[in-house]
Amino acid sequence: MEIKVNFLDNLRLEAKFDDFTVVTDQPIRYKGDGSAPSPFDYFLASSALCAAYFVKVYCKARDIPTDNIRLSQNNIVDPENRYNQIFRIQVELPEDISDKDRQGILRSIDRCTVKKVVQTGPEFQIETVENLDEDAQALLMGAPEGEARTYIEGKDRPLEETIATMTGILETLGMKIEIASWRNIVPHVWSLHIRDAASPMCFTNGKGATKESALCSALGEFIERLNCNFFYNDQFFGEEIANSAFVHYPNERWFQPGPDDELPEGILDEHCLAIYDPEGELRGSNLIDTNSGKVERGICSLPFQRRSDGGTVWFPSNLIENLFLSNGMSAGNTLPEAQVQCLSEIFERAVKKHIIEEELALPDVPPAVLAKYPNLVEGVEALEAQGFPVLVKDASLGGQFPVACVALMNPRTGGVFVSFGAHPSMAVALERSLTELLQGRSFEGLNDVPPPTFTSLAVTEPNNYVEHFIDSTGVVSWRFFSAKADYDFHEWDFSGSSSNNNEEEATGLFRILEDMGHEVYTAVYEDLGAPVCRILVPGYSEVYPVDDLIWDNTNKALDYREDILNLHSLNDDQLADLVWRLEESQIDDYTDIITLIGIEFDENTVWGQLTVLELKLLISLALGQHEDALERVEAFLQYNDNTVERNLFYRAVSAVLEITLDEELELNDYLVSLRRMYGEDTMSSVVGAVDGSVRFPGLTPTNMQLDGLDKHLRLIESYKKLHAARAARWESTLSKASS
Repeated sequence: MEIKVNFLDNLRLEAKFDDFTVVTDQPIRYKGDGSAPSPFDYFLASSALCAAYFVKVYCKARDIPTDNIRLSQNNIVDPENRYNQIFRIQVELPEDISDKDRQGILRSIDRCTVKKVVQTGPEFQIETVENLDEDAQALLMGAPEGEARTYIEGKDRPLEETIATMTGILETLGMKIEIASWRNIVPHVWSLHIRDAASPMCFTNGKGATKESALCSALGEFIERLNCNFFYNDQFFGEEIANSAFVHYPNERWFQPGPDDELPEGILDEHCLAIYDPEGELRGSNLIDTNSGKVERGICSLPFQRRSDGGTVWFPSNLIENLFLSNGMSAGNTLPEAQVQCLSEIFERAVKKHIIEEELALPDVPPAVLAKYPNLVEGVEALEAQGFPVLVKDASLGGQFPVACVALMNPRTGGVFVSFGAHPSMAVALERSLTELLQGRSFEGLNDVPPPTFTSLAVTEPNNYVEHFIDSTGVVSWRFFSAKADYDFHEWDFSGSSSNNNEEEATGLFRILEDMGHEVYTAVYEDLGAPVCRILVPGYSEVYPVDDLIWDNTNKALDYREDILNLHSLNDDQLADLVWRLEESQIDDYTDIITLIGIEFDENTVWGQLTVLELKLLISLALGQHEDALERVEAFLQYNDNTVERNLFYRAVSAVLEITLDEELELNDYLVSLRRMYGEDTMSSVVGAVDGSVRFPGLTPTNMQLDGLDKHLRLIESYKKLHAARAARWESTLSKASS
């Protein structure tokens, strides 16, 4: 994690990381002002807090209350060497906690990350640099020793060369990549989380059998998501980008809807229109892109090549953003390598969806076949040794598709976790199934997976597939675990005739789709220096239902974004109209405003926690509509996951509204008690909110220029780097073409 430090007045310092700011000072005896803890005090506290966190995780997983658990830490300093210290952590446990759990809690404290890092002994490297924001590889793992060249199946170049190429691309863009975490809880299963140090919302996860292959995976995913704009999928790009010569790509085209909002000529083709507009209900306004919000510019559309005849088909960026998420995009050392990865993931997700929704039972991979993959067996045995039964399944549906599956059971919680992997080689597909299963997870994280069910409706519900797509934590049918399989086992092999023949493998995977009757559309992006492909298979590779284009389109943000950002400057009529439109839209009251309008507020602020319900509530207070406000306060307090501070604020609002609406009660008679209960500052805001003198308490004013919204502005700055690189590459291409 990158922590940037600013020098404040006297000895005060300010550390900034993610969305947080930590201020330190020194005691007065050391010439400081004593206004904040010292850096070393924070270090000591981090150890105690980390230990307490692991206790909390252990207890939460076992429904053990922590109300009567107390923990303290003292540091004992060696009088002859103050850098030699003993950290004594003591925990007080209630008598009713079993001996087993007592030992478990002590073991959990022993796993404290701060403790482990200190005991290992971090290495400090101190250096000067010309620019802190450069050197994309500075925060990655150390370079390999010597001239190491590590080839793995499916990759056209050595891992070391791939890492160097991709970090070079990011460095050229001005993006500094940091590794936030590593995981390696069983042999031959590595995963990591990387992110842009300046804009942590831009992040990816990688997985592999080695740390190098996992890092390649994460970097490749980062490159693919940059090229395909996935990091900025449903976010507002800001007015500067929205008004620029291009918004997404230099070769985009804008199409104007017809006079009655008809779909314009030139977008999609007959095959796609039959899938996306079967009843003729789709309108042009449904396809305005969320990112620019420029209705007057029309429908921003991107060129894709139809594989059957090479024709160019224009896909609205809004359609891709709403239906496909990250499915069907991949980076590679070569275009065929990227295509194989991309097509494999499309098959993985489509087959997975079919198996889950049809509640199919898959055949086990026989022990004799598993024995051919000793690394896989070692990883599975390590999970089994931790008490997690593991099933390795053939998901090829009788040899039709290059898909494998690993399923894990958690006897502690009754939960199950089903992970799929795909690749022309069964060895790679099985490895991916296992690494996907454990990507970013600890053993404790496996306690959060849901139990299986015999209720078909829970399995076939569309959002269940979305959960499976995002992190494989959706619900699975008990029928999946039947010993009577719906297909026979096939030891399939879709790989090419020669080793690492990605071109041949890509052709074979495309052929499977063609034989199924699917039309395939591809786009290739090489502007940043590595080939990235995006493949769309309409009617097959979508993640969200096609109906979402009409009934749950992300561009509903355009109906509310400007008004909400300008909330403090709206007059009463405009506020009343905003509430009316929110009511008429039937948007779920518990939808958060971040999602609704595509703005990344700091989640530690009231804006970041704001829901549609709370927004309506605050407007009701601003308009003096006390009965409506009280009704919404009661709904807010009944079900929400907001902060303790905000809950108490609304409890105070509820009390003041009750008094205000009761003709027999006087607020002044209760203010002394209310102030003692909720505090002077809270009650000043509450009384002001109810009498109208304080509008929208907790919400700092902003506007369409996003003033004060640093988190979203960092995201836009990240996109501007990408946007500028595309513009420069496009200008260079045009210049060469004209000369």
